[in-house]
Amino acid sequence: MASGSDIAIVAGSDSGKTVAGSGVIVEGVDKSPEEVQPAVLEGPFDVKELLHLDEALAVAERDGGGLHYSVFVGPLYEPVRGAAEALHDRLADPDRSVLIAVSPEQRRLEVVTGRLAQEKIPDRSAALVVFSMEAAFGVGQLAGGIITGLRMLAEKARSA
Repeated sequence: MASGSDIAIVAGSDSGKTVAGSGVIVEGVDKSPEEVQPAVLEGPFDVKELLHLDEALAVAERDGGGLHYSVFVGPLYEPVRGAAEALHDRLADPDRSVLIAVSPEQRRLEVVTGRLAQEKIPDRSAALVVFSMEAAFGVGQLAGGIITGLRMLAEKARSA
């Protein structure tokens, strides 16, 4: 799994959230990964897509201009931008972090950059990334859109 990067997939909308990431974390309950795995596999990605997402995160971390990259897929409560910013603020190093937050059911996408990350990825560049991701989502490629977004964000940060 990618070190230093995270992918969180929230399965279900009940209060005991199942989250897959650099390992499997279950908030509010103590379960083994074997007990959690079926809930993760009920999410929007199959195992192959999760592996591709993990690889994309690892490449972004390695080649992405010294920034940290995270992905959240799940419900974002209103206001959506505020919810994404709150998730971003909970990251280990928010100033150097980039969060892609996607809520497929709400059809919402937010890219949140920290203070130092924004120097490498200005809002205008992030908006272009969002357009590319939305195009992929529009043809049913959720994982592909996220992978494209990670690649584009890392390239922009590397070239800054």
